[in-house]
Amino acid sequence: MPTCFVFCAGVCGCCGPLRPRYKRLVDNIFPEDPKDGLSKSDMEKLTFYAVSAPEKLDRIGAYLAEKLSRDVVRHRYGNVVIAMEALDQLLMACHSQSIKPFVESFLHMVAKLLESREPDLQVLGTNSFVKFANIEEDTPSYHRRYEFFVSQFSAMCHSTHEDSETRTRIRVAGIKGLQGVVRKTVNDELQAIIWEPQHMDKLIPSMLFNMQDSENLDRVGHPGTPAGTIQDGEENPAALAESCFRELLGRAAYGNMNNAVRPVLIHLDNHHLWEPNEFAVSCFRIIMYSIQAQHSHHVIQQVLNHLDTHNRNTPRVRAGIVQVLLETVAIAAKGSVGPTVLEVFNTLLKHLRMSVDFELGENSRRNSSSSVSSGRGKESEERIVQNAIIQTIGFFGGNLPDYQRAEVMMFIMGKVPVYGTPCHTLDTVKIGHQGTKRIQTMLLSSLIMVTSGFKSKSMMAALPSSFLDPLFSISLMEDSELRQLVLEILHNIIDRHDNRAKLRGIRIIPNVAALKIKREKISKQDVAFMKKQGQQLYRHIYLGCKEEHNVHKNFELLFTTLAILTIELANEEVVVELIRLAVALQDMALANEEKMSMFICCGIHALVAAYLNFLSQMIANPPFCQHVSKVIELRTMDAPHLLPENIFRDKCPLPECLDKEDKQLYFQTADLAECLLAPGYNAERLSVPYVPQVTGTTIRIRSCFIISRVYLEGDKTINSGKCVKTLLCQTEVLHNN
Repeated sequence: MPTCFVFCAGVCGCCGPLRPRYKRLVDNIFPEDPKDGLSKSDMEKLTFYAVSAPEKLDRIGAYLAEKLSRDVVRHRYGNVVIAMEALDQLLMACHSQSIKPFVESFLHMVAKLLESREPDLQVLGTNSFVKFANIEEDTPSYHRRYEFFVSQFSAMCHSTHEDSETRTRIRVAGIKGLQGVVRKTVNDELQAIIWEPQHMDKLIPSMLFNMQDSENLDRVGHPGTPAGTIQDGEENPAALAESCFRELLGRAAYGNMNNAVRPVLIHLDNHHLWEPNEFAVSCFRIIMYSIQAQHSHHVIQQVLNHLDTHNRNTPRVRAGIVQVLLETVAIAAKGSVGPTVLEVFNTLLKHLRMSVDFELGENSRRNSSSSVSSGRGKESEERIVQNAIIQTIGFFGGNLPDYQRAEVMMFIMGKVPVYGTPCHTLDTVKIGHQGTKRIQTMLLSSLIMVTSGFKSKSMMAALPSSFLDPLFSISLMEDSELRQLVLEILHNIIDRHDNRAKLRGIRIIPNVAALKIKREKISKQDVAFMKKQGQQLYRHIYLGCKEEHNVHKNFELLFTTLAILTIELANEEVVVELIRLAVALQDMALANEEKMSMFICCGIHALVAAYLNFLSQMIANPPFCQHVSKVIELRTMDAPHLLPENIFRDKCPLPECLDKEDKQLYFQTADLAECLLAPGYNAERLSVPYVPQVTGTTIRIRSCFIISRVYLEGDKTINSGKCVKTLLCQTEVLHNN
């Protein structure tokens, strides 16, 4: 009997101790008063037990989760804080294979806190998740999923809590949570699902939403405030979101770029952030500087596709997208652009054409006074789009290496509509004369920007016939602005030593040596170029001088063209040819068989005087200089209208006719030939009058240009009978020449 009693007593006395040890250890960490906080000594015992018996971790986690769920329901938030603190310490202390089941319990508890409506619990759960995200696990998890956390943290990023401080805390917690998800998943091949559209469509907009918040943006970098923080120790949602955004993009692999950029474009659409587009530009700067350089062309392609999608949107939206594209290509041009170079230009040129169509369509619909004002507003907005496109083309082309820039120059030149030539790719009948001119002007303007700073060792490579022929064809157009653009393009390509600034303004230069002109010896390749293309250059300068619509700037650019040719491409043979050209221009203005205006005639004489004065000093021929100076002195006294300083002055008095009898006012061929008897110059060549070699293309282009205006455009300013008569006269003159 006593023995039996002892046994029964032993059994009864063991009921308490039979409770599993891990539960007793867990229960002990909770004090009677939650305000006392986690019992450190008991927590150390629990940690030691968990490390010593890792197979018990899953049970410890399940029991803690059970207690936490019960405490959340009963609003015992003090115990909830203690439970999460214990979980955090266990996570940090244990790194065995058995931690996998424990993590599942941990994530389940974090999810419980995030689901609650209490901001403090949401922040508490987020902080625990962030600590977990910073733990590097030895082996990947095959079954763990983070979809719930992406959704929940994204919702917290959009918090609309009525209290501003609480709202900021929740948003900061949401951003931190997303950052934790990113760090935990992007480098894990088993979690590649995070890059799928359904997750990126939540992650990216949540970050952008906080970045665009004006109140937060004002706080970023505020004087006296550390970067990324605000008062009361709270972090700035805008700065934190930007940091997370940069980190995500920096981890994006080749195949994930499209999924990362597409939500940005959609967010900008949904929030109408293309106009104004400061935030859009800022976003894409962050993108371009955060991603790996070899992925830049993915971003450019996405923006181009988005521009195509919005081809019918308002002009300001399209202009905003183009300006964003400008920022992306400006950054990408410094690194790797990839295979999208010509595609960028092709898309931009397509939208340039569409913008012109929209502009002309608005003009044609102006039928009432009310529509006039709205039409003008539409026109000015389309000009914004066009200017943005030209700026983008020019900036992108100007930052490309020379070999790619040469390809782009050819590509753009192939898009310029030129009457009567096979390179003409636009339907000029459909867009009419004004539309064609507008396209020509904008494409040539973009070519000026692309060719700016272009340095080619060989003119043969820089100016092939396939580029020169359509370019010179445009120089035969009646419009003076188009001819000016052509000459500026030539200056950009030919002037390899940047002498244009020193030659700016047509004038009699008293001392050319003071300009410190930079030049080198003419290469064999350039000599070959002038033998092949020289006559074409001379011809178009000759024809360009006598155009009736020439203004001061045209003559100024023609003078610069002659001067640059002399500096860059003139050997002794070319010098003689340029003198022949100058004398031929003088003779043409004196004879005036084409009934040019007195301003044009005097302008040609002034151009010849300015150029021969420059040339005489460049070749350092004293007799030549003396003859030129003598003629200029006589003109100063007796015919000031034949000098550039006077004829291009406002309200310069013009004579009724030129004094052809006073030979001393003009440069004489015999005197010039006598001055060039020095070795190297073929002075006898000067006795052969220069005659421009006019091709059939020259006549055809001019014919197509005039006929198109009369018959296709219905230009009321041109009388068809007079036009045909003029055309026949021009054709006859060209054939005779």
